[in-house]
Amino acid sequence: MSGWVVVLTFLAFTSTAAKPNAGLKTWGRFSKLPYPGDKAFLYDNFPSNFIWAVGTAAYQVEGAFEKDGKGLSIWDTFTRGGNRMATGDVGSDSYHNIHADIRAIRQLGVSHYRFSLSWARIFPNGTRGSYNEVGTNYYRTLIKKLKEIRVQPVVTLYHWDLPDHLQQTFGGWSNPELVEIFKDYADFCFQIFGDDVKYWITIDNPFVVARHGYGTGVVAPGIKNDPDLPFRIGHNLIKAHAAAWHLYDRHYRPRQKGKLSMALASHWIQPSRTRLESLRECQCSLDHVLGWFARPLFTDGDYPPCMKARLGSRLPSFTHEERAQVKGTADFFALSHGATLSFQLINDSLKFGQQEDLDLRMLLYWVNAEYDKPSIFVVQSGWYVLGSTKTEDPKHMYYLKRFIAEALKSIVIDGVNVIGYTAWSLIDGFEWHREYGIRRGLYYVDFNTPEMKREPKTSATFYRNVIHRNGFPELPENRPAQGVFPCRFTWGVSANSIQVETMPSQFTDHSVYLWNISNNGELVKLEGISAPPLHRPTHCADYVSILHQVDRIRQVGVNHFHFSLNWSALVPTGDAAQPNTTLLGYYRCFTRQLQQANITPVVTLWHHTRQRGNLPATLDNTNKWLNRETPQAFADYARLCYRELGAHVKMWITLNEPNDEMVSYQEGHQMLRAHALAWRVYDREFRHAQGGEVSLALHMDWVEPAFSFSRQDVEPAKRVLDFRVGWFAEPIFGSGDYPVAMRSWLRQLNSLDLPVFNEEDRELVKGTYDFFAISHFSTKLVTHAKEDSYTYSAMLEVQHMIDTTWIRSPRPVVPWGLRKALNWVKEHYSDVPVYVMANGVQENQAHFKDSLRVYYLYNYINEALKAYALDGVNLKGYFAYALNDQRDPGFGLYGQVQDEVIVKASLSNYRNIIQHNGFPIQGAAPQQCPSAPQPCLGCSVLVKRPVVGFLTLVGSGVLITLGIIIYYTTKKRKECY
Repeated sequence: MSGWVVVLTFLAFTSTAAKPNAGLKTWGRFSKLPYPGDKAFLYDNFPSNFIWAVGTAAYQVEGAFEKDGKGLSIWDTFTRGGNRMATGDVGSDSYHNIHADIRAIRQLGVSHYRFSLSWARIFPNGTRGSYNEVGTNYYRTLIKKLKEIRVQPVVTLYHWDLPDHLQQTFGGWSNPELVEIFKDYADFCFQIFGDDVKYWITIDNPFVVARHGYGTGVVAPGIKNDPDLPFRIGHNLIKAHAAAWHLYDRHYRPRQKGKLSMALASHWIQPSRTRLESLRECQCSLDHVLGWFARPLFTDGDYPPCMKARLGSRLPSFTHEERAQVKGTADFFALSHGATLSFQLINDSLKFGQQEDLDLRMLLYWVNAEYDKPSIFVVQSGWYVLGSTKTEDPKHMYYLKRFIAEALKSIVIDGVNVIGYTAWSLIDGFEWHREYGIRRGLYYVDFNTPEMKREPKTSATFYRNVIHRNGFPELPENRPAQGVFPCRFTWGVSANSIQVETMPSQFTDHSVYLWNISNNGELVKLEGISAPPLHRPTHCADYVSILHQVDRIRQVGVNHFHFSLNWSALVPTGDAAQPNTTLLGYYRCFTRQLQQANITPVVTLWHHTRQRGNLPATLDNTNKWLNRETPQAFADYARLCYRELGAHVKMWITLNEPNDEMVSYQEGHQMLRAHALAWRVYDREFRHAQGGEVSLALHMDWVEPAFSFSRQDVEPAKRVLDFRVGWFAEPIFGSGDYPVAMRSWLRQLNSLDLPVFNEEDRELVKGTYDFFAISHFSTKLVTHAKEDSYTYSAMLEVQHMIDTTWIRSPRPVVPWGLRKALNWVKEHYSDVPVYVMANGVQENQAHFKDSLRVYYLYNYINEALKAYALDGVNLKGYFAYALNDQRDPGFGLYGQVQDEVIVKASLSNYRNIIQHNGFPIQGAAPQQCPSAPQPCLGCSVLVKRPVVGFLTLVGSGVLITLGIIIYYTTKKRKECY
């Protein structure tokens, strides 16, 4: 953090002194924004006049490469050489499908359509003398059709497809003569189309044209081996753009009143360290890609100092006249962002040791700061999916959502003048050096049909909805709820385990000390002398570790504490008749101390973990849960715990999170039997006397359809929930058997892995609950469309993914997922009482001001309130996870530095919510709740030894009566005197 202080001090000085590097403050500014609040999704609208656009490029979609007099472009030639497998000869055949494209544009509801002119279709050999009327009429028709549906054209003069004749004759953009040739081509286009075009792009992405067309040879014309040639190419591209701009400004702007710019693409870069040197390297990386062309146009007509310093004579220089000619030749900042530069087109040599990122918001802020607040039109933005993907493209959809949301924050929060956004692209097409290996269209194109059939993808539906709503307006369900939970609501905190120190802390030191009372009051140890050992039973008060833990739990303000016992330690041999009495006594003391502190213990008998086996050794070594004796051994262990701890424990969890995907169906079957046996032991033998409740706790992260309007995604989401939650829930809370959908799906796969309940087991398991307990931490998205084999479940045929706008740490933070999970329980199992037994987020243990956890708890509890108050879920309690980092690293309300325990900010915030029993309406009368009954500490005697307890009560009554008689007799005698 101290490194940022130095950096920010430097920036505060340089931001006023060195305006050309004003973008350098971007990283420092964003590092100071409140976390995670600034990362939360922003619900708001774009300005009313915001430009919503979609775009294409001629060579990618037009096809008809030799039709109606069109000349060859460098891409027509390039795709026929080397090892290339495909061409854009047909592309999406937009040349013959104007009506289909117009229909798609109209369906989207965009206000603008960006497309490029094929230079070789208008001038087959690149010059006016080869004018092609038919090719020109194609664009006249396209513009006319756009006007008919009230969509404004955004026209690009050059999108990488130089007429091949100019390449072969002049050497392409390496020849300065192309500046005048391009100017003449632009003049023709302004004259023919200009009355209907208000936004012009001269050249698209000159960085790719120069570096990869004439440097690496990755794109057309595929020239390489001259490392200095790209800089000469870039020089000519800038001068060609400037010539076209001045032409338009002098001869066409007064009448046509349009605007003109060059589309500049850029990556984003993050510093690998917080040092100033890293920030300078980031700045230099952007200067070598974006600043290479932006600084001459928007600042001073010259290249960035960083480029000049590092490239020296390799970089051409502008004369004074050329600088004046170039400077200021852009009416708006046309920015391309996203996949264009992400296919290794920005190599490590241009990252200067820093880390590439996709943060559009920071890039917009940098452009705004670096180039003196220009109007920014995002003229290309989006992502891609695999070429095999059809109409379901949720990955592309969520990247679109991310980029649009970042543009909205840039406007609303950062004050950047973003005037428009262009989703790329309208339809699938030929993707340059990736050919047809990827798809970027909002509309799917079936390249195998003669008519190149177009179908809207999920991303098209999403984009249409965003345009229709002009952003992401806040809906009622997005707003925080106000209200309180019911009286006697259970507020708790959970821990996987507690600290166990079975040696009484008070009497471990037998040394003798001399108290130096006359001087400084210190204790001086007398060497060689020790006190005799004390021969008395251990008392609960002897365990200082218990007192400390209970005190920390009490400070949270909860009325319940949930922790797990260690089965393998309590019953090492597996025989419940031979328990570890010392450990059992420790647990007994712990639960008793909790009760004395008015905190109800909630005890888990067995907590499933992937890291270690925690069954008794005899069972662990003999097939674990597959051992048919394990369920009965568990029931015997449960009986021991009920008997020894039941006087203080009124809520029991038999199995905690047994529904792990790593657990086999056979193991799960035995776990269900074990739970049922343990529940019935309590119901028969202990419930009447102890009055407690027993259930199991299931892990239940929410599963959301990636595209909620698609039945094809809704069904996979239901399937995952059946397999993850219904697997254990339905036999207990429902039918006594596994979910019908689960069994039928496995039968469809010819799988016999799922066991069958016999009638005896069905009756054993069904109804063995007193409440429904869940652990909930996060939310996942699923879709049926396979995109990434690493996160694809072949058995369930679902693709797991996340919304890229979600906060992550490391799991996504999605508060509304808890509300949906609670409603799932209600919908499936009606009015069953529900407890959220664990809910928390992992955060850096060094963050004692744990703002992410503060945000997480507030919002998740608020969603729980919505489930209770608005949806009618029978929610009985909520447990934050976890108590401390020592037992549950990264999840704790308490942190620890060596031996010092630190109270984190989240603890105080959670305690405040508990004290108010939720989120009361401001100004409303306080909630009136009856006082909770105090625990009857002597009642345990009546439970465990009813005869002794009865005689104790009778004896106490007799003594009290005798005392009253003696008192009044004595008083009467005094009155007689």
